Amino acid sequence: MAIFKKRPEKTLVKRGGKPAKKEGAVAKVKASTELKPLKATGRPAKYLIKPVISEKSTMVNALNKYIFEVSRDANKVEIKKAIQELYNVRPTSVNIIISDGKYVRYGRNYGQTKKIKKAIVTLRKGDSIKLYEGI
Repeated sequence: MAIFKKRPEKTLVKRGGKPAKKEGAVAKVKASTELKPLKATGRPAKYLIKPVISEKSTMVNALNKYIFEVSRDANKVEIKKAIQELYNVRPTSVNIIISDGKYVRYGRNYGQTKKIKKAIVTLRKGDSIKLYEGI
């Protein structure tokens, strides 16, 4: 004797892509604007190295933008998830700057400083990150 699971009802789709309502069917719509915690896919500290605190970064804070030094193998999606997990704010956009190391000379020795990858994170209006509490 086999036990069968009840199949979910199929929704009819009209032309235009919107599902048609069945008679007597109640549509369940979940409209939630609160921030949901993401599943930890990795350590967020692995991607975010440190916040950049400089004169230029404090000027762009007025535009609700924050600058972070990030790992060189991190991409925009991973940075966005790390900011959301660590600071519990939702970034609207992430821009990335890769600056090559400068060539330097110490006496008769030549060398190069390390390459740095920075992320400029833009937040929604009203959101902020408390970076300057001890300064």
